[in-house]
Amino acid sequence: MRPSPLAEALWLTAQVAGLSTALLLLLGTPLAWVMATRPLRGKWVLEAIAMLPLTLPPTVLGFYLLVLLGRGGPLHRLTGLEWAFRMEGLVVASVLFSFPFALNTYREAFLALDPDLVQTARTLGASPFKVWREVILPLTWPGLVSGSLLAFAHSVGEFGVVLMVGGNIPGKTQTVSIYLYDLVQSLQFERANRLAGGLLAGSVLLLGAARLLERRGRAWRSTTSSAAP
Repeated sequence: MRPSPLAEALWLTAQVAGLSTALLLLLGTPLAWVMATRPLRGKWVLEAIAMLPLTLPPTVLGFYLLVLLGRGGPLHRLTGLEWAFRMEGLVVASVLFSFPFALNTYREAFLALDPDLVQTARTLGASPFKVWREVILPLTWPGLVSGSLLAFAHSVGEFGVVLMVGGNIPGKTQTVSIYLYDLVQSLQFERANRLAGGLLAGSVLLLGAARLLERRGRAWRSTTSSAAP
């Protein structure tokens, strides 16, 4: 038996948000580390590009992604792939639109890290991998998880970008935010109210967890720094 349209929309949204959050963590962590610790020339250009989705209208970003990922676009000409109106396109759009939210939090976590602890570990002969495993990640994981939670929550609520790139195909590209819009358009306000209330409660829980992790991370770093010789 085919799942209900709401169940399909929720499952698709969870898939897109989960995949995009994992990609953001994988791609954003090294970039945030570079932005926080490396005095690169022209770094402001990199930061401006990374933060562009914060100021760019979602429909503009969605339009250019549609051109990039659609039939006849650069991706299609180079690889034969066509990701517009597919889940892959939704993931790409979600990653780009949520990138600044994750990157800012990751970078702040690295900026709050005491560089003397990292330097001491290197002086004692620890390999780069060991420094990351035993010094950097244990002290910054609350910030990394917090940024990932924010990115996940932002991905769940995306509307304009995913609508432009994926359209509104039930069971294929209809995310929960688009499904809610359809309920309102069809004047099903009672169902829309229940769904919106559930999304609101979920957002509050995710944001509360993110802030709690940030507070614990600050307290942990403070304790570690004061205990260091």
